[in-house]
Amino acid sequence: MEFQKITISLEINAEKEKVWDCYTNHEHIVNWNFAHESWCCPSASNDLTVGGKYFTRMEARDGSFGFDLEAIYLDVQPTTGFTYQLADERIVKVDFEAKENSTTITIVFDAETENPIEMQEGGWMAILQNIKQYTESN
Repeated sequence: MEFQKITISLEINAEKEKVWDCYTNHEHIVNWNFAHESWCCPSASNDLTVGGKYFTRMEARDGSFGFDLEAIYLDVQPTTGFTYQLADERIVKVDFEAKENSTTITIVFDAETENPIEMQEGGWMAILQNIKQYTESN
């Protein structure tokens, strides 16, 4: 199946190694991996190796809804980027580019078909904004 690709990007005022750690370490992921303050990420695990599994649990803070996100890594280039495949076969590619005093994260992901493109783009960008705020304040 062909998916439409969506690209989002955000600059974080931190060195690449710190951004990489905050983005990939399960102890950090639970602190930023949600698109809105009414949601949370109560658990995460991350085997950052080719064939390894990425797992997060996202839930509404009021307990009304939740879902698991699982993916398998297809490629891992430490501190540079990775590609994983979601359970529904969509592909996500994440790149980390060091600048002089910052790091740019660029994510290219296959859009799903249930929600409008703008909504998906907004949700992923909100998560990027969360990691920016989390990384810059820790």
